[in-house]
Amino acid sequence: MKTAPLAHPLAPEARALAAREVATVAVTLALAIAPHALRVPLWISALTALLIAWRGAATLRPGLAPARLTALAVTFAAVAAVWLEYGMLFGRVPGIALLVLFAGLKLLESRTQRDAAAAVFLAYFLVITNFLYTQTIPTALAACAAVLAATVALVGLSAPVRGLAANARTALLLFMHALPAGLVLFVLFPRVPAPAWGLPAEAFAARTGLSETMSPGSISLLAQSDALAFRAEFRDGIPPPRLRYWRGPVLTDFDGRTWHGGAVALVEPLPPPAGGTWREYAIVLEAHQRHWLFALETAATRPPASNFAADGLLLASAPVRQRLRYEMASVTDGAPRLEQDQGLLARARALPEGYDPRTRALGAEWRRTAGDEAALLARAIEFFRTGRFVYTLEPPPLARHTADEFLFGTRTGFCEHFASAFVVLMRAAGVPARVVTGYLGGDPNPVDGILTVRQSDAHAWAEVHLPGRGWVRVDPTAAAVPGRLEAGLARAVAEETALPLLLRPEFEWLRALRYNWEALAHRWNVWVLGYNPERQREFVAQLGLRAADWRELGAALALALAAFFAALSAWAMLGRERADPVQRHWARFCARLAARGVPRAPSEGPRDYTERAAAAFPAAGGAIRAIGEAYLALRYGRGASRTERREFARQVRRLRLA
Repeated sequence: MKTAPLAHPLAPEARALAAREVATVAVTLALAIAPHALRVPLWISALTALLIAWRGAATLRPGLAPARLTALAVTFAAVAAVWLEYGMLFGRVPGIALLVLFAGLKLLESRTQRDAAAAVFLAYFLVITNFLYTQTIPTALAACAAVLAATVALVGLSAPVRGLAANARTALLLFMHALPAGLVLFVLFPRVPAPAWGLPAEAFAARTGLSETMSPGSISLLAQSDALAFRAEFRDGIPPPRLRYWRGPVLTDFDGRTWHGGAVALVEPLPPPAGGTWREYAIVLEAHQRHWLFALETAATRPPASNFAADGLLLASAPVRQRLRYEMASVTDGAPRLEQDQGLLARARALPEGYDPRTRALGAEWRRTAGDEAALLARAIEFFRTGRFVYTLEPPPLARHTADEFLFGTRTGFCEHFASAFVVLMRAAGVPARVVTGYLGGDPNPVDGILTVRQSDAHAWAEVHLPGRGWVRVDPTAAAVPGRLEAGLARAVAEETALPLLLRPEFEWLRALRYNWEALAHRWNVWVLGYNPERQREFVAQLGLRAADWRELGAALALALAAFFAALSAWAMLGRERADPVQRHWARFCARLAARGVPRAPSEGPRDYTERAAAAFPAAGGAIRAIGEAYLALRYGRGASRTERREFARQVRRLRLA
């Protein structure tokens, strides 16, 4: 009867997993799955943890190991549950949820080294999927830790008798060997304009920052967020706070409570404003899923793939769905532009009927008694300056007549209350006016000298159109609360107002830590995440690759990798232990005797072998015994000098067998 051959006891398909190997794989999966625990539903994280714990218990008590049918039933139940949770099995979110569950299921049904290796490879895939959500420095560090743990687990599965420390050293050595190759690939591999980790539709769901609408309380809520909006790096120093107005959406249409942007035509770039100071800077803008780009007033240039709207808003050709770096130039303190768009002017005078009667009456009275538009503007600014208004992040709610209730009732609000009421008042007086939203100020980072603008810097101000001067910026908040402009949000609000954590004065030490972290994160964003085709061309041009097309980059990449692997091979050859010359000559001696019919048995020692060979060749018996004694002395004695090794080699060469 013919039987199948038995597998070697150390073969991957035959060797059962030891408890240490199960623990190593479990830790690896935990590190890979942990970041996803905050994203997938709680039941998926709990079920995966239960599956891993089940496998650990089965290692200690084999009777708890599930049968194949049980594991299969759990798998089908998990897939069905994911389908019920998401209504699909394809896509980023349900796909990653399935990967998390499959990792736990694979470990549960693992019996041999090959099964465990498959679970480790699932961990590698889970590490990669973290970058579909975020590409920050902590994510990269967590990924490195998980990859290192997975490599330790694979080394341990291939070398079960080695200690954990030795396996960790081997994994770290492999990791360090791969690092230079990874750097070369990062620098020279041709970049593509699309985001490396983007997915259509669902990757662009989140929106942050300003909106195309504004109603009472909307910006005050946003101002309590410490999230980053953008960072600006100025070529010739950061301008003073009074000039740091970052223009965003312009809101012209008003329905009595909410301001809207409305449709605005694109226009050709206007010439730079006369006078003022020319300022050049670069902005790294966080993704906000909108078209608008922020620029210091007044923008004199535009980035590639962008246009100016008729209201002065800078618009990108596509929504900003990934972190974007662009260079700008603006003219601060310049003369207003004299553009006259009659359609916009008509919209900037309109007020809805049935709203804010007291404000409309006050504006009409000013119109009758004041001289021109400039006098009306001065009167409105004086009204806000002397009105004893209170600036707060927690304004009281307003009912139907928002401007009336703010100007003549509460007199308490945030910047959107001031800007909205001011524009309504100016329109009531017949002066074209509109609301501009954006950011004011920013926090200069003392570590790298870059200006950091956060959502808490969100601001709203007004623009009025004056004959012969054009659109003029007016900040009614600054008129009523001068400290907001120079001292910032934290010092301008009322003392009892609750501020975001890092704006509180008692946390100065925490802000210092954040400055250092943000300086590092900015470099990461610019040189790692922002390493786009333009950045690559700039960098490789410094290396002498002027064309930097895909052919030249590919050739340079192949050459660099070839040089790296040649150097790595040379290092490995130099580090390899050289064969013992005494052992080499002894092997040659044994081979000659074997060729003459006297092979050495595997269990035969040197002395026994030379005695048997001397008996087989009596004429050369003395020389054979001398070689045997010399080998024993050199191999197992106190050591061999170079002269003694050379003499031994001569004895072997001179041996003559009859």
